[in-house]
Amino acid sequence: MLQIGDEVVYFSAVFLLVVLGTRSATGASLLTAFLYVFMVMFRFPPVPGDQAGRVLRPRAPSGGVPVVAHRGGSHDAPENTLAAIREASRNGATGVELDLSFTADGVPVLMHDETVDRTTNSSGPVSKLHLVQLKRLDAAACHRLKDKFSGEKIPTLQEAVEECIRHQLTIFFNVKDQPDKAAAVLHEMYKKFPVLYNSSIVSSFEPKVIYKMRQTDPNVVTALIHRPWRLSRFGDGTSRSLSTSGQLWMGVLDVLLDWAHHHILWKLCGVSAIFMQKDFISLDYVQYWAERGVEVVGWTVNTAVEKHYYQNLLKIGYITDSLLEDCDPHY
Repeated sequence: MLQIGDEVVYFSAVFLLVVLGTRSATGASLLTAFLYVFMVMFRFPPVPGDQAGRVLRPRAPSGGVPVVAHRGGSHDAPENTLAAIREASRNGATGVELDLSFTADGVPVLMHDETVDRTTNSSGPVSKLHLVQLKRLDAAACHRLKDKFSGEKIPTLQEAVEECIRHQLTIFFNVKDQPDKAAAVLHEMYKKFPVLYNSSIVSSFEPKVIYKMRQTDPNVVTALIHRPWRLSRFGDGTSRSLSTSGQLWMGVLDVLLDWAHHHILWKLCGVSAIFMQKDFISLDYVQYWAERGVEVVGWTVNTAVEKHYYQNLLKIGYITDSLLEDCDPHY
């Protein structure tokens, strides 16, 4: 929970910045008061701590930390497939992270990319293909273990949820866009499978997705995903913009976005967790969020050294591409 001292500091900082920018104490006071009232009126309280704990701290094998298979464990099996879910369960995962997408006929399916090019034997945007067309594709065609998993199909959201429930896996739903459609579909899924309230979490890089999900169903556990410098740099650290001015502008926006995540957006959405890129997590960072009742989960943790650090020093859950061996990160 956000402490009173935090709120004083945050809104004092806003007041000072507005005063410096406008030279008007009256205007700064009115704007700061408006922001405070907005936060009080429109923020969502987080779900009860015991419910969030059941989702984020399920009983792990040998008393270890929760381990979530990224896209079902994209190194160990074709990503976002039923085979990946089964492999993740067999290999000891406590949960799976799955990506939500929609077909041309509005059916929710599992797919990370906007197109099927990278993972299947076909090409084209997922949003332009009907379910019957997607079901003809081989979701293992481009995987390193394609011979073992040949003919694996792209599953619908419901097929994946049923498989996860069957294997008693926690589900980390990853939603990229279309907040209205995603929230409506997930709400129906929660109503159909009430066990999801205590065994799943909805996450997104986009605060509007999480806010819409809480608005649609305030009983769903949610998380914001964050990576500092996401707007100005790709996951591997290379610049998104070739121009100096563009890079500087994106850098400024990155600083503002990072500040907003840590001081406003999490409170507005009432999230129970922050999914942070692994290189930006320390004991102090975990403690910062623990004081606010928010769990930290690291991604994507793919080497034995990193996993040891998370399990034995940080003692927090993490998301990985493989439960069997070291592998390169998937951006």
